[in-house]
Amino acid sequence: MTPGLTRFATVVADVAMCPVWGCRSTHVWRSRGLRLATVKRIFLGVTGASGAAYAAAALHALTAAGCEVGLCVSRAGAHVINHELLLAGRDAPKDPDGVVREFVARSATAPGQVTILGRHDLTAPFASGSSLAPAALICPCSGSTLATIAHGTARNLIHRCADVMLKERRTLVLMTRETPLSLIQIENMATVTRAGAIVMPASPGFYNAPTDVRQLVDFMVGKALDHLGVRHALLARWGEDGMTISGEPATGAA
Repeated sequence: MTPGLTRFATVVADVAMCPVWGCRSTHVWRSRGLRLATVKRIFLGVTGASGAAYAAAALHALTAAGCEVGLCVSRAGAHVINHELLLAGRDAPKDPDGVVREFVARSATAPGQVTILGRHDLTAPFASGSSLAPAALICPCSGSTLATIAHGTARNLIHRCADVMLKERRTLVLMTRETPLSLIQIENMATVTRAGAIVMPASPGFYNAPTDVRQLVDFMVGKALDHLGVRHALLARWGEDGMTISGEPATGAA
């Protein structure tokens, strides 16, 4: 092997063997004078579907894992956060940007790891495939946002980032929260799935015998983080430590 290939192989091996908590990104590896930064940046889009608690838990878990988060909240998303999390009533907030700042302050474990992105800032790195951002989560994802993504008619940064993830064959998770579903919404889900997105309706499991709402929220966020490639301890894995339904030992299934 030539010296150049040997040097490259050593760097790859160092990266592959490095124990990384959370994201494949928050560490810098050095090998024989090379400095290889592998920052995993995750885009988190928050839209106007009910379920702001999912967004808060996602932001908390991503920052706890050391990820750098690009956060973009639609105007309707800020309205829902203001109502469901800040408990400020049903009226639209007079200062949506202030709502987003308060959301970050309350939800992120490390607010410095969060970059708040303007809804229409198409100069943001996440608007281009050349930024190499590996994954995006839209949580919650409204029916309107789903439709826009399905038909490729981007009108803001959240839509554009989804377009980028699909065209670059990267990870896009859409946590939809709507019920019941119309045929149009079902067909839109099928369309984005064929295009490469992961449609993840906010439908938590109960086999861990949850005792509060937070555990149900964490279940869904944990499933999303699994697809984003982010380690977490938000949910128990089926079969681990003998865990089965309601924590009872396995005795066989019919």
